Amino acid sequence: MALDEPKEDDETFKKDGLTFIINKEVLELAKPISVDFVTTPQGSGFRLASGLDAGNSCGRSCSC
Repeated sequence: MALDEPKEDDETFKKDGLTFIINKEVLELAKPISVDFVTTPQGSGFRLASGLDAGNSCGRSCSC
């Protein structure tokens, strides 16, 4: 996850006043994608989940 400006080959989505940008090719590979802000006893942060196969590193979702 990073701050960026949309480019010609990006898709944009708006939710709850935020704009999300993703490369169209990556979007097709990663569908479905979800971004959530979570608070747990270990701390708070964004949880990203997608249909990409992340191998054994963190399954299908990672906390950033």
